[in-house]
Amino acid sequence: MLVASLSNRYSARMRWNVVALLVLVALAAATSKTYSAAANWAGEYADKKFLKSQAVFQMSLEKSEDTVSIWFSAGYNDGHGCAPEATGTGKVDAKGSLKFTFRDSANNSGTGTITRGGEGIVVSLKTARVADPRCLVFYGQSVRLKRVK
Repeated sequence: MLVASLSNRYSARMRWNVVALLVLVALAAATSKTYSAAANWAGEYADKKFLKSQAVFQMSLEKSEDTVSIWFSAGYNDGHGCAPEATGTGKVDAKGSLKFTFRDSANNSGTGTITRGGEGIVVSLKTARVADPRCLVFYGQSVRLKRVK
């Protein structure tokens, strides 16, 4: 009788320990994935042969808590036309993409999405407000940038 009672207590305690362990592992995995996805965005990226080697597009990402600050610029190598510099902020969504809003030095504004792509990132920009249409050539879909820092 005493052995059966001790066995039942031990069994019940072990079940709760297993449940607690599984919950802890699940939380750790979810937190680790979210943290690492957001933490790894920081860095400097560029395409120095943008627009068939006529221009340069560069971007800097900096993480602060759960927000990512974005800075980017683009311009023709010979200096003609629009050369926008933009800033914005964004957050990593549930799918692991960085969604952000931006405003540039020519007062164009819009939204963007950044996904991982090989050794760099893939940037897609969509303007919502166009103040200087000369800058639109730099705002496209699936712009591949390589990590430079």
